[in-house]
Amino acid sequence: MPHVLQHPLAHHILTHLRDKTTKPATFRTLSQQIGVLLAIEATRDLPTKSVPIETPLEPMDGTVLGQGLVVVPILRAGLGMLQPYTDLFPNVSVGYVGLERDHETAVARSYYCKLPPMAGKRVLCVDPMLATGGSAAQALSVLKENGATDLRLVTIVSAPEGITAVESAHPDVPIITAVVDRELNASSYILPGLGDFGDRLYGT
Repeated sequence: MPHVLQHPLAHHILTHLRDKTTKPATFRTLSQQIGVLLAIEATRDLPTKSVPIETPLEPMDGTVLGQGLVVVPILRAGLGMLQPYTDLFPNVSVGYVGLERDHETAVARSYYCKLPPMAGKRVLCVDPMLATGGSAAQALSVLKENGATDLRLVTIVSAPEGITAVESAHPDVPIITAVVDRELNASSYILPGLGDFGDRLYGT
């Protein structure tokens, strides 16, 4: 089962993301806000290490992150979830996987892949909408083939069908999501959902 974000602010943001009257500029701001909450949730268990430092008053042992982080948005909509990680984490590396869903067949095709070294790092694959799960499962396979072993999938809205597909293909990969919606419609769009995330993000 996925780990679902539990925070009143998340529900508030989701309501405005779903609202069809929300304009692209506001939609982008809301995406950043919920992305921050998900970024914190997805890295809650990152290992840390102790380092000696000097405060203005005395020496002490401080705590810093003990594992590198790689964030891989699935293009193009995943770009809307990237900034919180580059803002919050000092040594984050960013990769990209380009997958495009055919609106008639709902099958994803790959058109771009650029990845940093991932061995020994926490790898977060980010994609706002987990619908059929095909794109996410394909992206996770690509990341594993390129050395990712400590891997998570982070989404904003997930459908039960997509969760089942990812868990079947990658039972070792935790899913962190803001909400699990009801179902997919005949066109493989999430209900109640929020429409096409990329179109609403970029106004196209």
